Amino acid sequence: MNINENRLIDEFLELVQIDSSTKDERQMADVLIEKLQALNFTVTEDDAGEKIGGTTGNLIAVLDGDKQANPILFCAHMDRVQPGLGIKPQINNGIITSDGTTILAADDVAGIVAILEGIKFIQEQEIPHGRLEVLFTVAEEGGLFGAKNLDYGKLQAKAGYFLDAGGPVGTIVTQAPAQKNINFKVHGKAAHAGVAPERGNSALVVTAHALTKMRLGRIDEETTANIGIIQGGEATNIIPNLVSLKGEARSANGEKLNKQIEHMVEIMESTCNEHNTTVDIEINDSYDGFSLSSDDYVVTLALKSAEDVGLKPHLESTGGGSDANIINKYGIPSVILGMGYTDVHTTSETMPIDQLVAAAKYVVSIIKNS
Repeated sequence: MNINENRLIDEFLELVQIDSSTKDERQMADVLIEKLQALNFTVTEDDAGEKIGGTTGNLIAVLDGDKQANPILFCAHMDRVQPGLGIKPQINNGIITSDGTTILAADDVAGIVAILEGIKFIQEQEIPHGRLEVLFTVAEEGGLFGAKNLDYGKLQAKAGYFLDAGGPVGTIVTQAPAQKNINFKVHGKAAHAGVAPERGNSALVVTAHALTKMRLGRIDEETTANIGIIQGGEATNIIPNLVSLKGEARSANGEKLNKQIEHMVEIMESTCNEHNTTVDIEINDSYDGFSLSSDDYVVTLALKSAEDVGLKPHLESTGGGSDANIINKYGIPSVILGMGYTDVHTTSETMPIDQLVAAAKYVVSIIKNS
């Protein structure tokens, strides 16, 4: 399979240099609309941008095909983490990097260009295919906000492939955890720290006592928990009367997830009671988990397609969340495919060219086999 490597690389270099931050993907979206229309896709932009306070909605592109074949969905996200503006890509010894002052944004420009190049190859070789759906989402980083506000009525796919995972091309992520977010507001009593500290009741001290008793980090092979943000205090001479904490728990097992959240709540409430303080607690579902078996169509297609292009497929689970968590919830069985990039979300991020080529071939193979 002779993928046009030079064209693939040029498109990657072009797109990483387009600024596209979370909730401000307008420039990227405009370029991708033109590229998809040039491939004869009908492109719709939904209203997710308006709902989340962004500049752009999700792009939903459809190309009709053989109605006897299963419709297939390919997805990547348009946004990137910071520092991701003004990227200056470099190529050395078959590896693409940034200049070291920014990320590279292979997460997820690599996914975007692999999808586009795979479709170009299919069309140029006049390979028969079924209905193809391409979804480029907004605001994936930090909350999956685009996918959560997607107009799912426009999708008919029987299998979804999200080009947005670490690991070499051939990695197939079939399981991901659910996540709940938990916020605490611990109320103490303010007092002058130098004149009358005994009149106060430090919300910060109470919080510290609670955290020493709370199970956090790796709970078991399926479950994790974290308190990631702690804010409180006004000045060094005031006993803090309010501390806010933001945390999360994740698990592939729903019962374990609920038990971990209950544990975090119980520890905080009992500690506050012991120290004559109160706490406000807010718990929100962030996303559902998913688990697919090797017998599911989306997985069997991924396995066969990988083998057909000489890849060594292997199934994995992940502790992270992605747009695939949301799409699975809405009835489109979906997996996440490894892209071969390394050190994402850092200024050391790399994209091996051979992995980028392999990903484009993988897209072609999935389309041919669907």
